[in-house]
Amino acid sequence: MKEVIAPSELIINEDGTIFHLHVRPEQLADKVILVGDPGRVQTVAAHFDRMECDIQSREFHTITGWYNGKRITVVSTGIGCDNIDIVLNEIDALANIDFETRTIKDNLRVLDLVRIGTCGGLQPENPIGSYIASCKSIGFDGLLNFYAGRNEVCDLAFEEAFKKHLDWNPLLCAPYVIDANSELINRIAGEEMVRGVTIACGGFFGPQGRKVRLALADPDQNERIQSFRYEGWKITNFEMESSALAGLARLMGHRAMTCCMVIANRLAGEAYTRYKGSIDHLIQLVLDRI
Repeated sequence: MKEVIAPSELIINEDGTIFHLHVRPEQLADKVILVGDPGRVQTVAAHFDRMECDIQSREFHTITGWYNGKRITVVSTGIGCDNIDIVLNEIDALANIDFETRTIKDNLRVLDLVRIGTCGGLQPENPIGSYIASCKSIGFDGLLNFYAGRNEVCDLAFEEAFKKHLDWNPLLCAPYVIDANSELINRIAGEEMVRGVTIACGGFFGPQGRKVRLALADPDQNERIQSFRYEGWKITNFEMESSALAGLARLMGHRAMTCCMVIANRLAGEAYTRYKGSIDHLIQLVLDRI
């Protein structure tokens, strides 16, 4: 007897759509592009040859359409790993839960999930405008620690070396280190993207070492992050979603990766706010290779 998922655990709207996204199962493609900004969904979809659906709910904007013979869904997640938790669980439910019986399907769909975003560079060789593919992500958010199987999918030796180097504060969430899908990285990163290690932070200011009015608990955090080295890896950038995407996808059996354009160089103290036109080239690369 299959376990039936209770309505309180998987909320399905009266019109048959999933609770937050307001998307129906048949509206989800196997290739999914994730963006943070709801406005960027239309930027991606502007490249489509035709569109099947255009759905907006809160910060979640979803368009499914066709590009060069490929059916693709693009979804905005909003900012942060907490939103990735909502989007990934609902996307997986659309793919792999029978909404009529509320049971897991016998044949599971495997999705390709590619996040296109922006980030802050942490090394001098990653200037503003460069692209970084997150081969590994370090989650400062603690999200994956709430799920069974976390240790089986994470790089525990990397975690221990990182915590030792940073003299990790026990008041913070335990960081987790997760690999992106190597096949997606090899297919999409190409020669244009730096293959790096990304820290996904639980906030934009203090967690990323930004001081405005509030003092930081660890003012030297970023210097230690920049100097960290482990088996040839170093931390290349900060953003806010890659770890949750890679980690949840790995647990669910999907393929996922994140690629970002550097719009701030933390070493130089510089930022580029007029990046929205420039990111279109990165979008085109992903569409061609996904």
